[in-house]
Amino acid sequence: MVVKVKALACELPKAQGLPLSRWSRRDLAREVVRQGIVGSISDITVWRWLTADAIRPWSYRSWISMRDPDFAEKASRVLDLYHRTWAGHPLGPNDYVISADEKTSIQARGRASAGTPVPGRLRRVESDYERNGALAYLAGWDVHRARIFGLRQDTNGIKPFQALVDLVMKQEPYCSARQVYWITDNGSSHRGESACARLTERYPNATLVHTPIHASWLNQIEIYFSIVQRKVLTPNEFKSLEEVEDALLGFQSHYEAIAEPFEWKFTKDDLKNLLEKANRIMAHQAA
Repeated sequence: MVVKVKALACELPKAQGLPLSRWSRRDLAREVVRQGIVGSISDITVWRWLTADAIRPWSYRSWISMRDPDFAEKASRVLDLYHRTWAGHPLGPNDYVISADEKTSIQARGRASAGTPVPGRLRRVESDYERNGALAYLAGWDVHRARIFGLRQDTNGIKPFQALVDLVMKQEPYCSARQVYWITDNGSSHRGESACARLTERYPNATLVHTPIHASWLNQIEIYFSIVQRKVLTPNEFKSLEEVEDALLGFQSHYEAIAEPFEWKFTKDDLKNLLEKANRIMAHQAA
């Protein structure tokens, strides 16, 4: 009986003619009774049997299959730069690595009432708000020097990204650097060979390095953006876009004063293991 219940849990509900995407404990309990596997059973008993074998059909994990045929090559270049290597040669003291991206559609939410701090308890935040516009925050992170450069733009795009590049490349030590490597994802503001050519034409000592498609997690600026989201933008209580801008740039200065380079531990060996695992999963699905 227990084996039959576990076997049923390992099938999709659609296989049993049910209009469900996944099982809940209660759905399974009803189905095993309907099929006559048991006369009656509680959802707690079903849960206890399944968790004993780590079977949790009510859970799921989303994922994206690899679509970049050059995933390993592109990812390896980025990882090499984090470890101060390029094309098999160590970077010199006058070489720099900038991780850059845009955080788009940051809203200014004017709350109907101001947030109320409650001593010793959770802060209360008014759920009703007015939308006071949205902006984009573009930022670049010097990977090895823990410096952050950012600016507010009304939207993202080629020209706003160029403004960020100008902000960095027109000041020392970057304007006189031997080489500045810009790591970006494949967003439309800096996608493809045309973006590489635009950057090098404007700044001959700058090189654009793309992460693989759907691999922005390799871009260290995303770590900084996650910190900004937690420490500045949550909860979102801003009466105007100017308040949002002041908060972002104020935090940027505060963070840079205490920041250290991120302790990046993901290596090319980890990448190799990850790709082998992904290939096994894809082969299994194709079988």
